Amino acid sequence: MGRLNMVQAINLALDQAMADDINVVVLGEDVGVNGGVFRVTAGLHEKFGGERIIDTPLAESGIVGAAIGMALVGLRPVAEIQFSGFAFLAFAQLDYHAARYRSRTQGQWSVPMVVRMPYGGSVRAHEHHSESREATFAGVPGLKVVIPSGPRNARALLAAAIRDNDPVVFMEPKRSYRAFREEVPDAPELMEIGKADIVKEGVDLTAICWGAMVPVTRRAAEQLESDRAATVEVVDLLTVSPIDTDSVVSSVIKTGRCVIVQESPRSFSVSSETVARINDHALMYLEAPVSRVTSYDVATPFFQREQHYIPDERRIRRAMEETLDF
Repeated sequence: MGRLNMVQAINLALDQAMADDINVVVLGEDVGVNGGVFRVTAGLHEKFGGERIIDTPLAESGIVGAAIGMALVGLRPVAEIQFSGFAFLAFAQLDYHAARYRSRTQGQWSVPMVVRMPYGGSVRAHEHHSESREATFAGVPGLKVVIPSGPRNARALLAAAIRDNDPVVFMEPKRSYRAFREEVPDAPELMEIGKADIVKEGVDLTAICWGAMVPVTRRAAEQLESDRAATVEVVDLLTVSPIDTDSVVSSVIKTGRCVIVQESPRSFSVSSETVARINDHALMYLEAPVSRVTSYDVATPFFQREQHYIPDERRIRRAMEETLDF
């Protein structure tokens, strides 16, 4: 067992999946010889060769379209989009083909493929490099959308996504790529897609989050608890489609109060859908309205203003205090 950052953990997941199954291939821009723009695929080209670690042209629609074809003939492709902001150039392939083949063929064909993409801000990136648009993908029936929050669950969830018989969009918070390390076992691990994780237990308030917002939310909860006689339960969704409604509702019923934290803009979002599900199943248990801490309904600004755009501990703690005091 070693202490790995998220880049190393994802690299380990790819390495182990390719060693275990000859049908697993990786394709994308600069994933081969150069090891990827974030070095996630470093060393894999040398180990598995150019027929399984495939450098592609700068053409996202072609990358995803080729991956769909590979999946239909028995391979398990892992396609990398260098930044999630460019995935929309391939959105038609995902929506019209990858997500629909199972229903289109009445279950005779499936598309076992993964589309990896780094997303989110706080890394001084350019325009179209810092978006958090998970709700757009989550709104496509037939697509699963997974967002790890740390090295260990990133490795285990990517391994599960590669084995899944349906298309999975695997969104990696690049803010967390090298932010911290965790113990990651040498032996392969799998986590269930569609299952949330209670990363911190509490009884007075539920905080729901995912991706890079998980450590930020946890720090805000710990700061709050140091000053008040209250405990916060932190729920990491891990999968935003399908949402683990049971875990969310169970926690909210226990605490009676809820704050949802997301990096993406407020409107038409995963937090909106989560509030709707809480209202459907736990409304009469609420002691206060569900609060949301989000980015704003504008395009992701450049770095100088981005720090005021993305939720931080101060904003999250204030929402927690207001919800507790309601």
